[in-house]
Amino acid sequence: MIPLRINLEPEEIPTHWYNVAADLTNPPAPPLAPDGNVVTPEQLGAIFPMPILEQEMSAERWIAIPEEVRQIYALWRPSPLCRALRLEQALGTPAKLFYKYEGVSPAGSHKPNSAVPQAFYNKMAGTKRLTTETGAGQWGSSIAFAGQMFGLPVRVFMVKVSYEQKPFRRSMMQTWGAEVFASPSNLTNAGRAALAADPDNEGSLGLAISEAVEEAAADAGTCYTLGSVLNHVLLHQTVIGLEAKKAFDKIGLYPDVIFGPCGGGSSFGGIAFPFLADKAAGDKRAANLRCVAVEPTSCPTLTKGAYAYDYGDVSGYTPIMRMYTLGHDFMPPGIHAGGLRYHGMAPLVSHVYDLGLLQAVSVAQRKVFEAAQLFVKTEAIVPAPESAHAILAAINEALKAKEEGVSRNILFNLT
Repeated sequence: MIPLRINLEPEEIPTHWYNVAADLTNPPAPPLAPDGNVVTPEQLGAIFPMPILEQEMSAERWIAIPEEVRQIYALWRPSPLCRALRLEQALGTPAKLFYKYEGVSPAGSHKPNSAVPQAFYNKMAGTKRLTTETGAGQWGSSIAFAGQMFGLPVRVFMVKVSYEQKPFRRSMMQTWGAEVFASPSNLTNAGRAALAADPDNEGSLGLAISEAVEEAAADAGTCYTLGSVLNHVLLHQTVIGLEAKKAFDKIGLYPDVIFGPCGGGSSFGGIAFPFLADKAAGDKRAANLRCVAVEPTSCPTLTKGAYAYDYGDVSGYTPIMRMYTLGHDFMPPGIHAGGLRYHGMAPLVSHVYDLGLLQAVSVAQRKVFEAAQLFVKTEAIVPAPESAHAILAAINEALKAKEEGVSRNILFNLT
């Protein structure tokens, strides 16, 4: 019988992160400067420390996780792989539903998987202060926690609509010692310009990024941290999928389909990319594996965006990246899934999707909430609105398996 909770031992925390770029036949397009030339490490060095830039540009398959990072990971990792048996029974499906539960971290999400190494590398590089943006607050909470672990002050620009919708997230950040400001704010040129154009501006992740990058670029002792999108962030998140693979090995199963909520791409890439490594290695178990990104219909980057070079922020402070995008000036509606309100998609996720190795679907907020309520009633965990997107897609897949009368192993990331 399959246990409801498949746990790994502490020594099974991954020792290396997996870099999907090493297994791609066509390398992703490089980021460009506004003049059209490839961005140099020196240009990016104004806002990122060199160890982070080395990971950002690396094509190595395996990158060692520093022992100092693994020690902090051990506060909550390995995270469990759980079987949603009661949800299966409620749906009457022959499918088996599994979720990788990242809610056991101190910040309650997957985001510390990258926040901790980013804070560590900044500390080692001599950074004095960190700035960042946050949507729903998961990343802001995580970098506030990580900054506290390494003695680094943190300033967070939180998307205004989430700042008002989610006061407890804000208080978590402040409890860990971070400064938190609603974005757009009056602290930066980008924020002031946005408020001048629309005093009721609800904000966006792209705008909050502009504010955080502007502050970092103006102070030599300050570096910027990003919770999604960039290569090094997706690299750090692969601990999720690597652990999931080990847990499935313990029960002698393998997923047929994987779902992950997808805004900037870190949660989805974190669980999906290590399984794509099996595809690249010719593992027969992965031959028919489907990896599906789940995004909101109100911000359908992969399903309706253009694959083009675009800025990662509203004001054009970031390099120009080739990604699926709705346009850097796109202002998404104030849906509750703040972490999915981003105009672009991670360049790595975009490239792998363009190669046909990934799929994507978009789902509507009301249906997402209904799926979340069913999950609460059966599995007793209250999921974040972002995670509930993956839950809905998993439920739809389970009902499809029921109609077809087939068993199917479904994995989703509960972040």
